[in-house]
Amino acid sequence: MKQYKHSPQQEFIDGVLLVDKGQDMTSHDVVAVARRSLNERKIGHCGTLDPMATGLLILVIGRATKIQDLLMAEEKEYEGIIRLGSTTSTQDRQGEVLETKPVPELTREQIVAAFDQFKGDFHQMPPMVSAIKKDGVPLYKLAREGKTVERELRLVTVFHYEIKEIALPDISFRVVCSKGFYVRTYAHDIGAVLGCGAHLQELRRTRSGKFTVEGNIDFQTLKTATREEVMSRMLTLRDVSKLRGA
Repeated sequence: MKQYKHSPQQEFIDGVLLVDKGQDMTSHDVVAVARRSLNERKIGHCGTLDPMATGLLILVIGRATKIQDLLMAEEKEYEGIIRLGSTTSTQDRQGEVLETKPVPELTREQIVAAFDQFKGDFHQMPPMVSAIKKDGVPLYKLAREGKTVERELRLVTVFHYEIKEIALPDISFRVVCSKGFYVRTYAHDIGAVLGCGAHLQELRRTRSGKFTVEGNIDFQTLKTATREEVMSRMLTLRDVSKLRGA
């Protein structure tokens, strides 16, 4: 395991770094690069983004890890595309196609009615390909072994949604939701209501609590910038408190 050593002149750092995560990388990949860039071991993130997803990933560093749960509990906003006509093993485009069906000539009213079934408080079944643990083992590891286990329904909330564009088989949308909400499952379930199946084709997290994705450090910059350059992009604990109105 890599050792993170601070020189006598190198100060310890505390704060929050907002990263615009790219595609085809895990949230852990971003944390690992931040640890190398800042030479700091004590870094966590607030809410996993799937490899396919892009957008806002909040990193908490040093003493900021103490407010990790607080920041994770805040509402999230996503923009994405649901593709009708096929279901997949992961409920997104990266999974194996399980079933395909023709997409009927759906009206906007029919699509709105399907979305309306998933607003306010409701229970959602977490997907097998997820980081939720069963007897200490992440579900995605069991899924890789071809296993399916019983999962508990989760109470989640959709505070607001917007259907941005309908260009069948694709539906572009925006959703504001609670912690623990699976947008992949949202897409899958809407497809089931419409009768033709669906999976999540694209996803981008645009906001988490008071933090938005605009103007944040991207992964490539995080990878190549100096420690001082990355530190200059960080929010202090005081900045975070002010932004949240605490």
